[in-house]
Amino acid sequence: MRKTTVAAFAALVLGGCSMKPHTAVTPGDLLHHNFVLQSVDGETVKSPVGGGLLNLEFGENLHVSGAMCNRFFGEGQLRDGMLTVKPLASTRKLCPDEQRNRWDRVIGTVLENGANVTLNAQQLTLNGSGHTLVYTLRDWVY
Repeated sequence: MRKTTVAAFAALVLGGCSMKPHTAVTPGDLLHHNFVLQSVDGETVKSPVGGGLLNLEFGENLHVSGAMCNRFFGEGQLRDGMLTVKPLASTRKLCPDEQRNRWDRVIGTVLENGANVTLNAQQLTLNGSGHTLVYTLRDWVY
């Protein structure tokens, strides 16, 4: 019985040592990357009619830009895993697809109010203002 307890305790201790501690996303993790939208609040994103990607990209000094129904951009701040883009500028056209119009408002609200950012492998997730947006890394190829 004692050997089993010692073995179980050793396995638990060694397993805990191999776990990678959670670290907050840094601007360097996002710099020069382009992410394509996969889902909004659990709704799967389909490719827009006529092409074009619903994306989010990060440039120098945490310049954030992308497209939903409209193009948007602004200077981001990332503190303790929280991304905020204020002020967020955007074009103001109406999209023929009501779902994308709704998502356009969602991304604006999430970025302006702040979103918790997680980056796992090639998946970027923004959680904020009661919404979850999931993106997949798809860098531009020149």
